[in-house]
Amino acid sequence: MRVLIVEDERVLADTVAEGLRDEAMAVDVVYDGDDALERASYNEYDVVVLDRDLPTVHGDDVCRELVGRRSPTRILMLTAAGDVDDRVDGLMLGADDYLPKPFVFGELVARVRALARRSGPPVPPVLEGRGVRLDPHRRRAARDGRELRLTNKEFAVLEELLRAEGGVVSAERLLERAWDENIDPFSNIVRVTMATLRRKLGQPPVIETVTGSGYRLEAR
Repeated sequence: MRVLIVEDERVLADTVAEGLRDEAMAVDVVYDGDDALERASYNEYDVVVLDRDLPTVHGDDVCRELVGRRSPTRILMLTAAGDVDDRVDGLMLGADDYLPKPFVFGELVARVRALARRSGPPVPPVLEGRGVRLDPHRRRAARDGRELRLTNKEFAVLEELLRAEGGVVSAERLLERAWDENIDPFSNIVRVTMATLRRKLGQPPVIETVTGSGYRLEAR
């Protein structure tokens, strides 16, 4: 899952970003509306967490622009104003959800995950395949009933493979979905992470390397 945080309160933005990264999400952060529109033009995000009162380009205008692009990206709008009229205004602009400040971080996480499930083909809240069970909300993974202790990146990679339902996921796609824009695109981090994930999943192997294409869960 990849998320863009757009918030001009830098401490809040960075704190939320770190919290979402601890939930195995790939997170980029910008602090004004101009940068938000630029990042969204070349990165694919599941969810944009958008503050309404932004410098350079107001959050309302950012929302209008993103909705006008007909992107599958979902928008969670934040604002310090929490009365009903403000919520209605935000939703009428095209936002998918609305959360007033101050908010409880756990609620933010739940709303981001719920929106992400709506940003593409329907995805169940708990992912299963080849004896592997992954619960993103509770951050738990198991194989054949055996609990797996995964790092955030291993968890994110496994989530992408399960979401693909046996389809091939390229290394480039995994970099885009499990890491943020600061990662070196020429890094071997995907290969290294895949090796440790395979070791933790154990035998028999469940992840297949498709030469020249990427990785997928084996059919059987």
